[in-house]
Amino acid sequence: MVMMRIIPRESKLRVERLLARAPAVVLTGPRQVGKTTLALDIARERGAAYLDLERPSDRAKLADVDAYCRRNAERLVVFDEIQRVPGLFEPLRGVIDRRRRDGRRTGHFLFLGSASIDLLRQSGETLAGRVAYCEMTSLNVGEVGAERLDDLWSRGGFPESLEAGDDADSFEWRLDFIQTYLERDIPALGPRIPSETLRRFWTMLAHNQGQTFNAAGLAKSLSLSGVTVARYLDLMVDLLLVRRLVSWRGNLGRRLVKAPKTYLRDSGVCHALLGIESLDSLLGHPVAGSSWEGLVIENIASALPAHASLGYYRTVGGAEVDLVIEAGAGEIWAVEIKRSTAPRISRGFHSACEDLRPARKLVVYPGLERFSLGRDIEAVPLSEVRAEFS
Repeated sequence: MVMMRIIPRESKLRVERLLARAPAVVLTGPRQVGKTTLALDIARERGAAYLDLERPSDRAKLADVDAYCRRNAERLVVFDEIQRVPGLFEPLRGVIDRRRRDGRRTGHFLFLGSASIDLLRQSGETLAGRVAYCEMTSLNVGEVGAERLDDLWSRGGFPESLEAGDDADSFEWRLDFIQTYLERDIPALGPRIPSETLRRFWTMLAHNQGQTFNAAGLAKSLSLSGVTVARYLDLMVDLLLVRRLVSWRGNLGRRLVKAPKTYLRDSGVCHALLGIESLDSLLGHPVAGSSWEGLVIENIASALPAHASLGYYRTVGGAEVDLVIEAGAGEIWAVEIKRSTAPRISRGFHSACEDLRPARKLVVYPGLERFSLGRDIEAVPLSEVRAEFS
């Protein structure tokens, strides 16, 4: 058996900072991304109480929530898989308010959950003004190191996939991950969707990685309605498995492509759905360019401050930027993503920059050195690009 090394996670520092300023923190992220490992680490350091709400024995401890919280009044309490007991937020609001009146204002509860939108809505409605949020993504290049970039791209950023003994073990883990989501996790959240239908939809998204979302085309292929396909996409976005990158809608008087682009957020899962088992197979596959694009976007997104937003820009005339970042105060950054170690800039990017007038123009590529491409455009290695936004 290969022992998996422990990789320090950036999310830990963010969670600790939030616990220092808020009564409650919600940590979201897909299953197996490392939330529980991170929470147990924090719990061990702080002497916190930990409850796994998938266990009936731990749920039974909350038969009287107030009594449980009184017994643990001086401790951080971690609730794992909080979406299993959504009604828990209501009594905990009263606990937080009593403690705040008594002078204890921060660091009461840490909630962990795998589904995003419903969890954020439930907690936001009930704990308004009392809760902060952190999303834990799969591993990024800053956490694993530039020397492991090819592994990160090929295997994805789920720790057990990345750290598997060989490509075959990693691939098998990802296939099991997909099957578990289809057969257990998604049905447990409520949606009654045939697992084989959802697998086909998920696989079609992988084939169309980085393409504009064509609901009508997917619906025809799946013999479903466009409304149903859109609902499937909402579900995958909610589960933090798919990123919906919206079209940038600045008021420039241009005719823009308006449909969102979709990316499977973990490159390794994308490759598993397509049957790509190794880096050699990936390099010769048509999805390689768009898969690399998705990896770059996820690495950048994980480094952005909360107020920043992402989109893409494309006009019907061919002007295009892979990633538009609104960094705040009206500042726009234009990011082009190239898999080549000798990137070349298209006319469409130059044309788009004339429209957008970005403060920064970057080309992210898989090399090791920064260099100028002229016209205020800089090529930046992926291993360094996240520092641009910190």
